[in-house]
Amino acid sequence: MNIYKYPTQQELKKILERPSFDITTLFDIVKGVLDDIRLNGDTALKAYEKKFDKVDLNSFAVTEQEFAEAEQQLSTELKAALVQAHNNIHKFHKAQQFQPITVNVCDGVVCRQKAVPIENVGLYVPGGSAPLFSTVLMLATPAQIAGCKQIVLCTPPDKEGKINPAILYAAKLCGVKQVYKAGGSQAIAAMTFGTESIPKVDKIFGPGNQFVMAAKQMATLHGVAIDMPAGPSEVAIIADRNANATFVAADLLSQAEHGPDSQVILLSDCEELILEVEKQIEIQLQDLPRKDIAEKALEHSLSILTHSIDEAITISNQYAPEHLILATDNYKDVAEQITCAGSVFEGKWSCESAGDYASGTNHTLPTKGYAHAYGGLSLDSYIRKMTFQELSEEGIRSIGETVMEMADKEGLDAHRNAMRLRYNNIK
Repeated sequence: MNIYKYPTQQELKKILERPSFDITTLFDIVKGVLDDIRLNGDTALKAYEKKFDKVDLNSFAVTEQEFAEAEQQLSTELKAALVQAHNNIHKFHKAQQFQPITVNVCDGVVCRQKAVPIENVGLYVPGGSAPLFSTVLMLATPAQIAGCKQIVLCTPPDKEGKINPAILYAAKLCGVKQVYKAGGSQAIAAMTFGTESIPKVDKIFGPGNQFVMAAKQMATLHGVAIDMPAGPSEVAIIADRNANATFVAADLLSQAEHGPDSQVILLSDCEELILEVEKQIEIQLQDLPRKDIAEKALEHSLSILTHSIDEAITISNQYAPEHLILATDNYKDVAEQITCAGSVFEGKWSCESAGDYASGTNHTLPTKGYAHAYGGLSLDSYIRKMTFQELSEEGIRSIGETVMEMADKEGLDAHRNAMRLRYNNIK
């Protein structure tokens, strides 16, 4: 990791730049995939699966037999872990349910708001070097609670046409029955337009590589919503002199192993701690199976020595990390000053991996500084809040003149007339 001591604000602007890849350079390639699947459906999808996932599929849908076989293949320990994680995620997201409101805003005018589920949602679960069965729980559990009518899950198969059994077991736990063998931008295209096998959806959720991210952005041009913009995984840690350097190093490496373009940042007012964390990183790094990936991520990661923890908080809010760990004695006070982060982990025992798997919060979070404007995935991501209003004759009396005056001054005579006719008709 690169160490910076007491950087100025001007220096910070450069230091905090994230590793970036311009996915717009992929748009021409991805557009070709989307257009092909829009026009040729399953035929094109099958060809892309053979080209990119190296598998020749006769059908895309996962069968009941495959679900049953997957459950048999898993150890008792992993199934128990998935059940506990699902229960915790379900409990936290269930508590987020929206309660309808009704307000008498003035005499004769009643406004209501209620939540309705997005009817058709598509979930994308990567299946590459690390098949993310935890992501199934994070995406499908709130969809299940929201009451989405149709939940479609796409994930890439291996070269034998099989889906990772833990992905299928997690889907079953969440009540997802429509699982399809399709990966990459071709899966996003299939859910965007629909094919003979895979239904069209209204909103697409889930992480993926740069081609998947480009395809999701292009899907929005065809009337399909997406969860949020996304980029490489990242973590920031604010640590004081009493932080456990071994824990801090482990947390930094847990994000660095995600990918070579991941970024990890340590913010501390104690130079001795920073140096000790550096030593611990080198020690722990040697035992990681994904050592090569983590080392590449560490090349553009950084430690920043600050004058105070307050300064570290300011820098963190400026950076707006996906994950933020507060390894300080007064972490509760620090937490109250955090305004921009995807998810915050309070205190030395709260490792980021707990949130990735089983604490109950969602691990689908804004990256690349989007935490300035976006929150993480929640039950709200799967619902639409609709408003209703009812006016009586008394309501026309209450706001009729206001509506007509405003419409008149905006030059919208038809708007004014719709109210004027009613206003003149009341007794």
